Amino acid sequence: MTTTPPPPRPATAVERASAALGRLRRGRLLHPAGRSFVGETVIWGTPGPPTGVALLDHPGRYRTTVRLSKGTPTPGSWPDVLGLALRLHRDDGRPFDLLVSSSAAAPVLRNLPLPRRRFTGTYSTITCYRAGRRRLWLAVLADPDSADLGRSLATAAAATRTDTPRLVLAVASAVGHWRLVGQILLGAQLSAGEDAALAFDPVRNLPSELRMAGPLAWLRDRTYRGSRRARGASAQSGGSTAATA
Repeated sequence: MTTTPPPPRPATAVERASAALGRLRRGRLLHPAGRSFVGETVIWGTPGPPTGVALLDHPGRYRTTVRLSKGTPTPGSWPDVLGLALRLHRDDGRPFDLLVSSSAAAPVLRNLPLPRRRFTGTYSTITCYRAGRRRLWLAVLADPDSADLGRSLATAAAATRTDTPRLVLAVASAVGHWRLVGQILLGAQLSAGEDAALAFDPVRNLPSELRMAGPLAWLRDRTYRGSRRARGASAQSGGSTAATA
């Protein structure tokens, strides 16, 4: 079933309200506290039936910008809805922006953002995507053999100074198990200025075969537009294309 977008007036109102709140915060409206890193994503390919998204189905290697963040944000290592944002820099110049939030791995809970303390865990897209007639969820999962990112932004940054933490990229249907499709490596931390300049667009910066679906897609689109507008950022602002090594 295709979701019909609401009329322009409510969408415009949401964008303006988001921009106004962003100006009051003098920064990001969503997930303002974070650290960004140089990264690399290695796609192994989709095990089992293909998703219909070439970037996920075929092996590849992409320079990546990674941002870890806290949603509210709460102090230190207090529980919060944690965020992980990825920008895969593709050769055609069109980035793939993937934003995931702390959640649980089980099908019934992958649609809910869940507060937690540790940055090592399950992050899911919360809302689904459509690839043709397929509904897909994407997730970033902990690698049990990787360095622990700890309970705060500071400990996560410290882990990248002594090791190369790894996370796993996965895809699933509405009720299916996660299928592992790739690996994400975290490298050197970007400067505070580079982090502040970085802006993501999880609705429009997608592979051509993929689109965000569901009733919240238009809301996310307008909210992120308003937040970027308040900061004077574009949908492709920032992001390091340096290699992890």
